[in-house]
Amino acid sequence: MAFDGRLLAGVSVLAAAVEGGSFVRAADALGLSASGVSRAIARLEARLGVRLFDRTTRSLKLTDAGARFYREVGPLLEGIDDAAGTASGSAAVVRGRLRINVDPFFARLMLAPRLAELSRRYPELELELLTRDGIGDLVAEVIDLALRFGTPPGVSPVARLLLKTRILTVASPAYLKRHGTPKAPADLASHACIQFRDPLTGRPFPWEFHRKRKIINVDISGPFVMTDVGTMLEACVSGAGIAQVMEFGAMDYLYRGRLVELFPDWPDETFPLYVFHPSRHHVPAKVRAFIDFCSEMIK
Repeated sequence: MAFDGRLLAGVSVLAAAVEGGSFVRAADALGLSASGVSRAIARLEARLGVRLFDRTTRSLKLTDAGARFYREVGPLLEGIDDAAGTASGSAAVVRGRLRINVDPFFARLMLAPRLAELSRRYPELELELLTRDGIGDLVAEVIDLALRFGTPPGVSPVARLLLKTRILTVASPAYLKRHGTPKAPADLASHACIQFRDPLTGRPFPWEFHRKRKIINVDISGPFVMTDVGTMLEACVSGAGIAQVMEFGAMDYLYRGRLVELFPDWPDETFPLYVFHPSRHHVPAKVRAFIDFCSEMIK
């Protein structure tokens, strides 16, 4: 297919419609009429020979073919914008809206306290944070990147490991005073343990203990199953039971003596944090900048 300016213009209209979520908002962003946006999309669909959107009176959603096309051309448009900024004298153009699907616990504990610093560093960057449990479809939902704990699914967007945090087994001093301190992982069978539900499987995470190459599994039970890490931490601090938590989220509680690590001689279980983005090609400057910022933040 030969390139011409009309194709690029149609792709630009497509991007505005996807980002705006409607032809009306795309028209406002581009200075066109809604009917002009509709005609531009129709011409692009005719040129490509596929339907790009499923349209109803209330919603606008990319078709599967439209999502595939947008996945390929979206980063190219960002690259054009970056190149224009570079040509005008700005070697690192970090601007525009960045939509991020982020783990709620990471957002609250790590990201929120650093947002002012991010804004000072990149004053032309607009950040939209969507705190969700699942990664979803980054392309269909027009998400630039996602931050998630846990092993990436078998079929996934581009994944980059940001950190591995240790898994600790902890309890409050009040709980240990009432119920005694377990001396070994096997002793947990007689204690109330707070379980955490895996959002991918819908089942509570199994409790494992790692020491070098040795791994043991322990069957535990208790009256509470949680789906929010912050709630689990606070319940554990209050004395509701023993919990397994990520070290980076529990350090303040441990430092202040509100939680006690039970089995420091089993130190080798870890849990990863990954950043996902739709494509490894033509990664926009704003995405690269945010990933680098997160890497700095967690060192």
